[in-house]
Parts: sequence; structure tokens; C-alpha cells
Amino acid sequence: MTDNNVFNQSGRKLETMSKELGFDIPTDLIPLPSKGAIYSVDHAFHNLEEVEIRTMSAKDEDLLTSKALIKKGTVITELLKSCLLNKAVDVDSLLVGDRNALLIAIRVSGYGAEYSVKIDCPDCGESFDNDFSLAKLPIKRLGAEPVSLGVNQFSFKLPLSGLDIQFKLLTGNDDLLIGQEAEKKKKLGLSQTENLVTRKLFYSIVSVGGEMGRDKIARIVQNLRAGDSLALRRYIESIEPGVDMRQEATCKHCGVSSEVDVPIGASFFWPDIR
Repeated sequence: MTDNNVFNQSGRKLETMSKELGFDIPTDLIPLPSKGAIYSVDHAFHNLEEVEIRTMSAKDEDLLTSKALIKKGTVITELLKSCLLNKAVDVDSLLVGDRNALLIAIRVSGYGAEYSVKIDCPDCGESFDNDFSLAKLPIKRLGAEPVSLGVNQFSFKLPLSGLDIQFKLLTGNDDLLIGQEAEKKKKLGLSQTENLVTRKLFYSIVSVGGEMGRDKIARIVQNLRAGDSLALRRYIESIEPGVDMRQEATCKHCGVSSEVDVPIGASFFWPDIR
């Protein structure tokens, strides 16, 4: 259940600060791609279709340059905490897609919707600078009903083996754990992308044919038939809420227009302001 007291206190603090500074601190209502359908009844975002953020400030830029936060891998989490008006929410518990939608909105609130970044043409392979409009990226809604309202769990039958899978959509906490595993591999001199497919599936799958033991699931995931693995990953991608990051770009070299993935690079939160 949303803690309205915490939310209202934050709103009052913002109003008081605006009066002290002599100018309004703008806020925005942001659509939540999941509509809060997978958050439990005691979660701050349960059944919420939109949430309120305040605009990004110079203080938030300080967060983005904090060496301590960068080293811990918690920069994005702290930025979300700072800009969300509802301080009751555990931002690491949010779906990755909901977090991405909020982060894009926060970036737009701070620097505007224009995002200039270098991309590679899928037709001729040449690199060129392209201007994307973050405001035109469409919200992708939750594409399937969870097993029960307020539960992050979905069902899927593997097409080849016929096994019944129960899976969840990844959260910020899962992303953090996956990132920590990749960092450990880096320190050991191993490829950070090695086993990425099975690693993500392991964190997504809750049970296989009723089996819930994590060690057993790890072995099952590693030995899934490739066709079953692909079908499950495609289904998860098709229903996962978030932001559609594809937008049209016209190559400045060959003139061919095509849909490309909007890359999130260093300039996303550090644009070249002229």
C-alpha cells in the first residue's frame, strides 16, 4: 500500500523549498509501463498507472559524478531515489522497464528531449551523429496478465519439451546481481558476456515443472534445448513493459533510413549543452 504520509511530506518539502528559493521546482507525472500490476499490495507502486518526479537538478549531476557511487554501481538507484517524490518506494524492487521509463523521463526533465549520439548505419556500416527525440519513444505496456494481480510471476509452456515454466520479470535488484557477477568475471580476466543468456534466464525462472530448487533450476537452464530457450526469451521480451527504444535514423553517408536502437552512452546524462 502506498505510504501517502511519506509522499505528502515530500510534496510539502518541495513546496517549502520553492517558496524559499523564489521559483517553482517543476514536477512531472510519468506513466508507469507496468501500471503497477505486478507489485504487491504493500508496495508503494501497487496498481499505480503514473508516478510523480521532480525535475533533475545540479545536485543530481553531483550524484552522477560520485566516484563512490560509480564504484558501488548504485548511481542510477541514487538518481531515482533523489528524483522520485514518493520516498517510500524501494527503487531496486522496480521492474527494469519501469526504471528505464523513469530514467528517460528524468533525463528529459533535466536536459530536454533531444539526444545526440554517434551510431553505426546498419546498411553501409559508416558512423554518423544522429539526433533522437526521447519524447517520441513510445511506452510499451505489460503484455500479459500475471498469475495473480500484485505478483511478479507469469506462466509459459516450453514448445519443445512441453515443460511448464513460471518466471518473473527482472527488477533492479536482479540487474545489480547480474552486474556484480559480470564484475567478478572481469576481475578474473574472464569475458563479462560469457553465460549472459543462461544467467538472465536463471534470474528470471521461478520454477520448472514445479521444481523450485535454485541449484536444480541452474542445471536445467544450462541444459535447455536451444529452441526452448529462444522461445522463452522471445516471450519474455514480448510481454516485458518498458520503453520502445527503437527510432528511425537517416544515414548521412548513404541516405538510407532505418529503425535503430537508441544507444544509451555517456552523453545520455552528460549531453553537449550549447
